[in-house]
Amino acid sequence: MLDTVTIERLAARLDEAERSKALIPMFSKDYPGFSIEDAYAVQRAWTKLQLGRGRVIKGHKIGLTSKAMQNAVGISEPDYGVLFADMFYADATPVPFDHFHAPRIEVELAFVLKAPLRGPDCTIFDVLNATDYVTPALEILETRMHRVDPETGKARKVVDTISDNAANAALVLGGRPFRPLDADLRWIGALLFRNGEVEETGLAAGVLNHPANGIAWLANRLAPHDEHLAAGEVVLAGSFTRPVDIRRGDTFHADYGAFGSVSCQFV
Repeated sequence: MLDTVTIERLAARLDEAERSKALIPMFSKDYPGFSIEDAYAVQRAWTKLQLGRGRVIKGHKIGLTSKAMQNAVGISEPDYGVLFADMFYADATPVPFDHFHAPRIEVELAFVLKAPLRGPDCTIFDVLNATDYVTPALEILETRMHRVDPETGKARKVVDTISDNAANAALVLGGRPFRPLDADLRWIGALLFRNGEVEETGLAAGVLNHPANGIAWLANRLAPHDEHLAAGEVVLAGSFTRPVDIRRGDTFHADYGAFGSVSCQFV
């Protein structure tokens, strides 16, 4: 692993990039041996900086949950990041476009916990028992580093994304909560509209065959660091559509049929 001084320096570079909206080079370019554990160490150091500035953790996100995305980036498991309270937007709330550099949007289900979840032996059944309700959600992705290196033309690696808080920037929660056992969550589908036209469709089964599987994976992944998912946390289970680029003025509406909808406009 990288030494502590280097990890903290990389976390500070991400912190400055987020505030300045100036993209930085991907870490895997400067550190060819940059590993997944290095990436999570940088993410934890970056999170510590945010907490020191007064930000409050309100949940977690899970990414790279589909087989197609995992195969595309050459990994065999999802990744995760932290959700801060100031990242949350209510359904139909205007979202300031200038808060982001190159945002994209994904369709997800959000789990709100009523009981804590701890690994290392957390199962899908533990997740369903610990969940107060599930609601439609939109995740807003962002990058603090180049997605494609301007000099070499090479794409960033999964370790770059992980260190960058798993590319998370914000989320919008829907207004139609439902109990996790009121439906077979695998078969919940959504239509994502941009400015009235369908951009993406998908089924929640695309998330590890069942979106609660991702929550269990995360609880188990956090356990070696003596961390857990707390009661009251919001956990984004992972996208079941591809990310869609966001332009200023875009209105997005995700229709989940009987399970409600969620929308936002970038102003």
